[in-house]
Amino acid sequence: MTTTENPRIVMFGADWCRDCRRSKAVLDADGIDYEYVDTEAIEDAADRAKAISGRMNIPVIVFPDGSHLVEPSDADLRAKLATV
Repeated sequence: MTTTENPRIVMFGADWCRDCRRSKAVLDADGIDYEYVDTEAIEDAADRAKAISGRMNIPVIVFPDGSHLVEPSDADLRAKLATV
């Protein structure tokens, strides 16, 4: 999957990840339509997230414009959402 194939925000994360839960809470509270990709449940998801970010850290949040954030603060995520 490339970002051009999905006009929605895509978030790669895991349930055990506190930063992932925090970013999901921001997206949910703001009513954002996004796809959640569980890196524990989907076999190649962690590899896909690493290919996008070049890092092993999650969450990786990919935006329709092709940009991404890794482990964003709530403020950074909300600032990016304001431009989507």
